[in-house]
Amino acid sequence: MMNTMEKSIERKTNFLTVLKKAFPYTIPVLAGYLFIGAAFGVMIGEKGYSFWWAALASLMVYAGSGEYVMVTFLFPGVSLLNAFITEIIVNIRHIFYGISLLDEYEKMGKRKFYFVFSLTDETYALYYDVRERVPEDVRREDFYFAIAVLDHSYWILGSIIGAIGISLLPIDSTGVEFAMTALFLTIFTENWLKNDGRSSSAIGVLVAVICLFIFGRDAFLLPAMLLITGILWLLESRRKEEEDAH
Repeated sequence: MMNTMEKSIERKTNFLTVLKKAFPYTIPVLAGYLFIGAAFGVMIGEKGYSFWWAALASLMVYAGSGEYVMVTFLFPGVSLLNAFITEIIVNIRHIFYGISLLDEYEKMGKRKFYFVFSLTDETYALYYDVRERVPEDVRREDFYFAIAVLDHSYWILGSIIGAIGISLLPIDSTGVEFAMTALFLTIFTENWLKNDGRSSSAIGVLVAVICLFIFGRDAFLLPAMLLITGILWLLESRRKEEEDAH
């Protein structure tokens, strides 16, 4: 029994150590999620829901822009089918994120279900950013899992702060929904400033603009994601072939 307790304590200590090592990498997401999470809390608070509902939504849904859209469906008589289809369209891009992480899913064990659930735009960007900087004494899958847990906790905390704030203070929420877009722009700018991230960023922008003109604002997202994923996959495959040839 003592051995079991010692192993349990050791696992807990190890994960706390991994959290501490992962935390500095998640500070940009912390700063962003506190604000955009608070924006979501303000929006749901304006609908008359308490901070408990904001916390529960962030805990169970955790879909970033999908949560913002969800607020618009919090009215009697809204079609559940319409809400379902809209949320699928808004978050379908996460499928493409997951495809590039299939190898990591296999190493996660039972944690892969949370790993899939917690995959957001910002968390995926962070995985990509730190892939070559994972501490040597930490397993990659443990490091990624710690990042997912930390990012999720930031969003929950932000939503609680926003919901409590709107219930206590007269907050003007005009334009608060732009917070999510601002965070995406910040992540893009940070990636662009890194020399190794400009080519993929340029491809993403170019393909998105072309698809926008061809398919229109309401239908360009899916074809753009398919094309971007395909182009980047081909380029990465060619790069690996050249490395193997040398």
